[in-house]
Amino acid sequence: MSIPIVDPARYEQQLEAKRERIGQQFERFAAPELEVFPSPPSHYRQRCEFRVWHEGDDLFYAMFEVDPDDPKQKRVIRLDDYPVASRRINELMPRLREALLGSDVLRRRLFQVEFLTTLSGEALVTLIYHRPLDAAWEEEARRLQQRLDILIIGRSRKQRLVLERDHVWERLEVEGRTLHYQQVENSFTQPNAEISRDMLAWARDATRGSQDRDLVELYCGNGNFTVALAENFRRVLATEISRTSVASAQQNLAANDIGNAVVGRMSAEEFSAALKGEKGGRRVTEMALGEYDFSTVLVDPPRAGLDEDSCRQLSEYPRIVYISCNPDTLERNLEALSRTHRLARFALFDQFPWTHHCECGVLLERIPD
Repeated sequence: MSIPIVDPARYEQQLEAKRERIGQQFERFAAPELEVFPSPPSHYRQRCEFRVWHEGDDLFYAMFEVDPDDPKQKRVIRLDDYPVASRRINELMPRLREALLGSDVLRRRLFQVEFLTTLSGEALVTLIYHRPLDAAWEEEARRLQQRLDILIIGRSRKQRLVLERDHVWERLEVEGRTLHYQQVENSFTQPNAEISRDMLAWARDATRGSQDRDLVELYCGNGNFTVALAENFRRVLATEISRTSVASAQQNLAANDIGNAVVGRMSAEEFSAALKGEKGGRRVTEMALGEYDFSTVLVDPPRAGLDEDSCRQLSEYPRIVYISCNPDTLERNLEALSRTHRLARFALFDQFPWTHHCECGVLLERIPD
């Protein structure tokens, strides 16, 4: 990997380069004007993980960078701070390191630290070890948790010690409304909270006007979009394969008093088969698919994008909202989807400044016969 070099004075320049690249890549789809959502130029990641490097009596946070002179070799890069990470993470990094240096119990065979923070400053720190964790570790860790005002989880092989709780609560202000999200340790959440807020506002705006019809959402994760979009529709049916994410999504629906959305544990492929009547069983029966009138599908797939069958299924909906973390697979999928739908809106979300990665959002509307 290459460690991002943060230079706020150059932020507009790097964002413009992404704008030009995405505009050129999708020009042949007659895309509308690109809506660009900039990130804060620094301190934008609410979660980060670092290796812990031990040298004699010293230890420090580290990442690894491929040696350009020998791609098979990786160089250890010491990090005393990390401008990519949230201000809360940067505030905690030296304080945690100092505490670890002063405790043989906490530092011994510690090899990784993971931070999960929120915009309000809540912080969960996971300490990962190459040794079993005992009562002495727990006693020291509880003192550290109180001293730093954080939540701590200890991990080692076949061990997971949660000292208080395994999640934080993020609060995002979106269009004048506060949305509450449980974010669980070691499960996927949007790392850039400010951009996540922009994505939710954009998706809400793109899906207005369907209060009398329903939304189906694939790859819903912890219900990030489900929570934000529910009031735009009569009902929402969301699906997700991860058991942890489904449980978190259900918590988030309850925390936001949303009563018109249901989350089912099912893969996108299984759901497609259920819609065709090719898959039955209790879970499918409980979904009561015949009671829905879907006007819109929202899909937020992994980097691999959608397969041909999934694209074919999506093409049957009047309106498609596609959130993509990989423009290359989005481009490939649009080759298929643009046969039946036109691009009505196109957005670039700079989720990961100072890297080549781009997050995109497209609204596709069915072409009249």
